[in-house]
Amino acid sequence: MANARTKNVDKSAANDRANSSARVYDNLELLAEMSQDFAASLDMTASLKKAISHITDYMDAEGGALFLLEPDGQHLKCHASVGATEISGLTLPEGQGIVGRSIRNNVSEIVRDVSKDASFHKGVDDKTGFTTKSILCAPMSVNNERIGAIELINKRGGDGLFDVDNLHLLSAMSASAALAIKNARMAEALVEQERIARELELAAEIQRSLLPGVVDGDYPVHGINFPARTVSGDFFDFFELDDGRICFNLGDVSGKGMNAALLMAKTASLYRCLGKTIEQPSRLLARVNVELCETVTRGMFVTMTGGVYDPRTGIVRLANAGHEPPLFRNVKGDYEPFPADAPPLGISPFLNESADFPEREVRLDGGALYIFTDGITEGYVQDGQELGVDGLKGLIDENVGLSTNERLKVVSAGVNRPGQELRDDITLLAIDDADAYKVRNRGQQAHDKSCDDQTDDRIDNNVLETELLSISISSSPDRLKLVRSAIGDTASLSGCSKDVSRDIVIAVDEALQNVIRHGYGGEHDKKIIIKVSSLGRKLVILIQDFALSVNVDNIKPRDLDDLRPGGLGTHFIREVMDEVEFLPPPDEGGNVLRLSRRIE
Repeated sequence: MANARTKNVDKSAANDRANSSARVYDNLELLAEMSQDFAASLDMTASLKKAISHITDYMDAEGGALFLLEPDGQHLKCHASVGATEISGLTLPEGQGIVGRSIRNNVSEIVRDVSKDASFHKGVDDKTGFTTKSILCAPMSVNNERIGAIELINKRGGDGLFDVDNLHLLSAMSASAALAIKNARMAEALVEQERIARELELAAEIQRSLLPGVVDGDYPVHGINFPARTVSGDFFDFFELDDGRICFNLGDVSGKGMNAALLMAKTASLYRCLGKTIEQPSRLLARVNVELCETVTRGMFVTMTGGVYDPRTGIVRLANAGHEPPLFRNVKGDYEPFPADAPPLGISPFLNESADFPEREVRLDGGALYIFTDGITEGYVQDGQELGVDGLKGLIDENVGLSTNERLKVVSAGVNRPGQELRDDITLLAIDDADAYKVRNRGQQAHDKSCDDQTDDRIDNNVLETELLSISISSSPDRLKLVRSAIGDTASLSGCSKDVSRDIVIAVDEALQNVIRHGYGGEHDKKIIIKVSSLGRKLVILIQDFALSVNVDNIKPRDLDDLRPGGLGTHFIREVMDEVEFLPPPDEGGNVLRLSRRIE
């Protein structure tokens, strides 16, 4: 009899062990299936829904919900639920209810009778009419990082209450789910990082395409840019105008990252587009400023230097909007800075006293103008100190014998050594007048030699004519101020006295006003070209318009005894100029007026 009882006990124990092994196997199989679901799916919400469905069915519960802690750490949100009530999207303050308490304390809980637990949140039952009897809740965490919790309600069958074995099993499942969610989030973050990296590289490629391409070594303008990050807030550009002058700019956008890169692209594109029709740096910067002020994000701005360089005269017209002072190095090695005369772009269109930005004229005469961002001067040299303006001057002086392009590379390498992380974007632009100055000198020497062989009254036909100035303007009266200034400067620099220069300026101004009033009928969007050249001891001015060809016979000065107002401009032009004649109309139509005056 005893043997029979022993056999029954052994058989019962064997059955228990077999059932236990089966449960363990089932548990492991469920955990493996959940992990595979998270790994294989790119849809986190669908994976969470599937996981809570598996767990609820496996635990034989009437309902289940999976809560995740929101990024702010202050709220819990139900991301998936199954069973008698649908509470997906329900948000609770962190720490509220049994699920909140479980997450805060990082402890699994079994509440066999929710009516006796003051933390039970009755809102769902009141709203749905469902009766919650017992709750099983287990937190999800990895290395003390709180992720969320799984909550099950009402055990099916019997008294509807969960037991301790259920609690242990749910704790194991929650731990596995937490690890799967953590891994899924990390994978999702890596995918997002790769996407952002690809977008940044594309943005950097677009930025590089906005910079000028490689130019010949003897070209007078060169620039260089090294971003501290993938994208840059610095930029530079230069391009030729129709008359041979070179428009250039260099700028630095406040801030870092994608916002700065986008503003950089907009500003650079605006300047290039507008710079082909607005040739005065002062007006160009003012127009770019107005455009940026309309759309720029609050707190962002652009410091910028822009200008125009004429290789035929060595003259640079320069405007500086809040940027680092450009440095002019003359042929003797002396430096002159040009501080900003106006605030940065994008702050306000009303900060300037006038509509245009202040503008300077710099005569290079064989020297070079350097424009740079603070990434150069604030960059670290080998001893850990900032390079500074004096350090920049020293690097330029040490490498002045190199070509302009090579010089910029060596100078920038002073704060951009291999393996060293850049403190800020590095951008440097140089306008070197040395080669153009040599060409001008050869032309001047030929001109002087030719003049030595002439008498004061006769000019040999073989004398070299040298173009000194070429301007293209619209037929707007407000452009005449620019022309008067340019004509006056050119006449003075050619050797004309103050009185003669003044007479030439007035004569050209009268001729242009006639073109605007009579040739174009007051229209302001037509084109006028003015060219000035020297021919021996003569200054020759050509004024070309594209209006209907005039009848030269009808253009006669009015009698001075006629006291009617106006009409004396033609008389004055013929009085102060030595020669006044209309040349044959060009192929494209219009008129060409030729004025000449002896240089004296």
